[in-house]
Amino acid sequence: MSLLLKLLTQRIALGLLLLFLVSILIFAGTIILPGDVAQSILGQSATPEALANMRRDLGLNEPPVQRYFNWLGGLLQGDLGTALTSGKDIAESIGKRLGNTLFLAFWAAIISVPLAILLGLIAVRYRERWPDKLISAVTLASISVPEFLIAYVAIFVVSVRLRWAPSVTTINDSMSLGEKLHTISIPIAVLTLVVLAHMMRMTRAAILNVMQSAYIETAELKGLRMFTIIWKHALPNSVAPVINVVMLNMAYLVVGVVVIEVVFTYPGMGQYLVDHVSKRDIPVVQACGLIFAAVYIGLNMVADIVSIIANPRLRHPK
Repeated sequence: MSLLLKLLTQRIALGLLLLFLVSILIFAGTIILPGDVAQSILGQSATPEALANMRRDLGLNEPPVQRYFNWLGGLLQGDLGTALTSGKDIAESIGKRLGNTLFLAFWAAIISVPLAILLGLIAVRYRERWPDKLISAVTLASISVPEFLIAYVAIFVVSVRLRWAPSVTTINDSMSLGEKLHTISIPIAVLTLVVLAHMMRMTRAAILNVMQSAYIETAELKGLRMFTIIWKHALPNSVAPVINVVMLNMAYLVVGVVVIEVVFTYPGMGQYLVDHVSKRDIPVVQACGLIFAAVYIGLNMVADIVSIIANPRLRHPK
């Protein structure tokens, strides 16, 4: 038990350290961006005196190290700062948009994860036969196509030609759950197709690796059905790599939806980030970048912890 606790503590500490280092990179990256924040706010006709006053008000004349620790101190107190372009509280603006992004990612995950595991099981059951080859070919093709292209093709077919769902996916609190799901049905389908392939192929590879074990051969000699062997013996013993790839793709669903949100004009974190990058609103860019990094690192940390707990050699050390 002490070894398990030690490994869990190390993973959590490593995740926090990595988040701290990422915060430094995000802050440094926004500092070295070209252009003048004060100029972008006041416009090209601003006088030198007005620009100087704006830089002083924004704290841009302070040393970068001091500005970083001021920013970090605010984050630790839950203060993400104020948007330069609108003067609104960033935490309040991000809250609703983060909820929209998580709503989209949640429903994409609800469909993609069970479907990926099921297709992986089918591919293993009929390996080297036509179902396996068909599933592998389709998933390989979906991996090879950029997600924005899949999105535009889906809009043209489903929205323009068939008129089954809208191409602009704007949702609000007055809509029912059914109306929201109908509105975001195309982005859900695109995200599912994007992450499905990777999860399915990794599930297939993990189960095939376990299928080489001696106890699988013993189960076959006992006359058990192949699907029973795969479901009851192979899948439970390949859960660690499957969980890892699922968590990585869950992180992608939250962090990597920027392109999908921009294509479908979805009011989520990705759209919010892109809008404020174009305005050079540094506090918003920093806050969004750090939240995306925290989600990605957090889900990877959860994957590591679950993998450690799922390892019987660590749960029951000799």
